[in-house]
Amino acid sequence: MEDLIVDTDQFQLSQTDFIIRILLAIGIGLIIGLEREYSAKKEETESFVGIRTLVFVSLLGFMGGLMYFLLNPQVYLIILIGAVFLTGISYYITASKGDIGTTTEFSVLLVFILGTLSFLGFIEISLMATVVTVVILSSKFRLHFIVGNISVDEFYDFIRFVVVTLLIFPFLPNQTYGPYDVLNPREIGLVIILTSGLGFVGYILIKFLGSRKGILLSGIFGGLVSSTAFTWVFAKKSRENVEIAHSCATAILAASSIMIIRVLLWTYIFNRTLFQKIFIVFLVVFFVGIAVTLYFYFKQRNQKVSSTNIPIGKPLDLQGAFSFGVLYTVILLVVSYANDQLGDRGLMLSSGIAGLTDIDAITITVSKLTGLNFDMNLAARAIIVATASNTLVKMGIGIWKGSSSLRKDLYIGYGIIFISLIAALIFFI
Repeated sequence: MEDLIVDTDQFQLSQTDFIIRILLAIGIGLIIGLEREYSAKKEETESFVGIRTLVFVSLLGFMGGLMYFLLNPQVYLIILIGAVFLTGISYYITASKGDIGTTTEFSVLLVFILGTLSFLGFIEISLMATVVTVVILSSKFRLHFIVGNISVDEFYDFIRFVVVTLLIFPFLPNQTYGPYDVLNPREIGLVIILTSGLGFVGYILIKFLGSRKGILLSGIFGGLVSSTAFTWVFAKKSRENVEIAHSCATAILAASSIMIIRVLLWTYIFNRTLFQKIFIVFLVVFFVGIAVTLYFYFKQRNQKVSSTNIPIGKPLDLQGAFSFGVLYTVILLVVSYANDQLGDRGLMLSSGIAGLTDIDAITITVSKLTGLNFDMNLAARAIIVATASNTLVKMGIGIWKGSSSLRKDLYIGYGIIFISLIAALIFFI
């Protein structure tokens, strides 16, 4: 049996674990110290910490943890107070020279704590905290640039979004009401937050990355969350300013293509056999969608925009988000009524109706029930029908809410994607 360096009732530490953890503590000091030293040289300022200093600080936290168990808990407290005291002296000296920032001082104390966490074996927490710390420290100028370019309206819209998300949404009841017992205030609230949040993130990306790059990235992220909500938000943006209509169409098609990944992910999680059945089909549809997206992307990239300062609408469109929530609720009731009246007439029709509101729910349901209530081929066809139905809904939203330029692009793009789905249903299943 391996010898233990620490062997108490509260804590045991083997030699191997000791070596791994002390190397981790050294690595944490090296990484954060490297960032601090590089930043000091880049800004041409003096700093009392660098690579070696923060390695020693991390080791000090590590050894303080060791002393806690080998000698006395008060020893660790004394070491911690000493580290805080020395850091305070450093801040006093730098502040007297006109540098009143406290980022470096707080990073020193954080490295000390991370050294202690490394000793205690919280490896994942230590690594995650180190990565987050380095990202924040190295993003100083980017963050200052963003803050410096935020308007008063954008700031207050952000506050409104926080209020809705953190103060109203958590208190919505998470239970069903109304006809067919399908109206869940928490789920409807989530749809509203999701819609407004996508619009807000899209606004930020467009503002700081430009209309074309920002919208396309929004589409990729939107497809991972809700391509339907994304279509609603950016179809409206295309009407607010026709100059970004082609970019909005590209992003909407990108979101719909990324949605295919979600379908495959759910089937992989809940039914591996069904996943293998539909993988080739949806892979083909995915590549068709990506090809269409790339076509429109390169097409609109070559088009000149007359204005370099394109208005992109309001940061937060809560009214539009509530409208989408109402539409979602209405469709939910219609779907429930149709399913109640049709009964067991066919999984195909039920899947088509369910796809009007959500592709995830029907995909998970079919994946779970395959092999119990219906066979593999029927399940595969049902998921394809739901996907085609959802595609038609997004096309309808785009045509209804979007500009004429957007409608033309979506007719072509969604038409090709829809035809590929039907072809897959006929030839592959």
